[in-house]
Amino acid sequence: MEKIKPQFRPNLQIPSFFEELVRTIIFVIVVTILFDMAIPRSLVDGRSMQPTFEDGQRLIVSRLHLLVSPPDRGDVVVFNSVNPREPEVMLIKRVIGLPGDTIEFREQVLYINGVQIDEDYIRAEDCSSSRCPDELWILGNDQYFVMGDNRNNSQDSRRVGPVPFENIVGRVVFRYWPIPQIGIIEHENYPALNNN
Repeated sequence: MEKIKPQFRPNLQIPSFFEELVRTIIFVIVVTILFDMAIPRSLVDGRSMQPTFEDGQRLIVSRLHLLVSPPDRGDVVVFNSVNPREPEVMLIKRVIGLPGDTIEFREQVLYINGVQIDEDYIRAEDCSSSRCPDELWILGNDQYFVMGDNRNNSQDSRRVGPVPFENIVGRVVFRYWPIPQIGIIEHENYPALNNN
């Protein structure tokens, strides 16, 4: 007669309350760090993006969008300043020109690749001749032309030049403060424009 050996069940150790608490805290910290790396939060400081954003508003920026596709014309992006005197400064502006585009101001009117652009999202006042002088930029393979929506109060590509792709941190996707203005940040559509 064959004997059957009893099978021993492994002892299950039930973690103590303290161990479980420590593991939970570590998990929350790791998830928070990963979330901040992928989707950082940003605070609007200044009036260069009025009327789209006001001083003190809080935004969520997506780095993940840059993994899927490069910035598009009309996107609002956060980027590291190209000004060598501001190495730690991050700015928020709208992408106007893409690599290979020709950006031009003629009589304070914006042209992209020779097409006059109607921008209904910018501040209602006309851009002054000192802030939007007649000038032309031809963008390189890795360059983006960015401007604030408040053209008379924005230090942007008109002053410091195009922004390299490597400086762009992410795309602004959501406003979470103040509460009455919570919402997704819509992408501005432009007419079909061919690169020269």
